[in-house]
Amino acid sequence: MNLQLSIGPVVSLIAGILILIMPRLLNYIVAIYLIVIGLLGLFGSGSLRL
Repeated sequence: MNLQLSIGPVVSLIAGILILIMPRLLNYIVAIYLIVIGLLGLFGSGSLRL
């Protein structure tokens, strides 16, 4: 039985839980997510698959 996790759904799940616990984190989580996705798009993700 193989279990393969992508980083995208895991990050989304953690972010969703944090937003439910502390709604003020929404702005920071969205900003960090957009920055990371933008940097990966500009510089390429190499072997990292989202």
